[in-house]
Amino acid sequence: MRDDQFHFLTLLGQLPARLTTEQAAWVLNCQGHDVPVLVSARLLKPLGNPQPNSVKYFAAAEITELAKDRAWLAKMTNALSKHWRQKNQHKTARSKLEVMNTPVHEYA
Repeated sequence: MRDDQFHFLTLLGQLPARLTTEQAAWVLNCQGHDVPVLVSARLLKPLGNPQPNSVKYFAAAEITELAKDRAWLAKMTNALSKHWRQKNQHKTARSKLEVMNTPVHEYA
């Protein structure tokens, strides 16, 4: 967001109608890379029917309402925890496999 846009919206005291992935993450107090996880878990829905590789926008009104819903926040937290736990387990398993497959050199 440009500085003049930010200043204008600050004067109005409201968010823009559409939020980018990063802006939605700020409102939800998570990281930008967490938003696609929430979309995959069907906890967030981008506006329209964006192509997989296009910029996604989210309705500010919907995001702010979700941010007030304790039950939804718990679902969000659980979905993110599950995603990163599985990703880290996969990474750990792969690194252990690489260590097991590393040849041992004998020195004379």
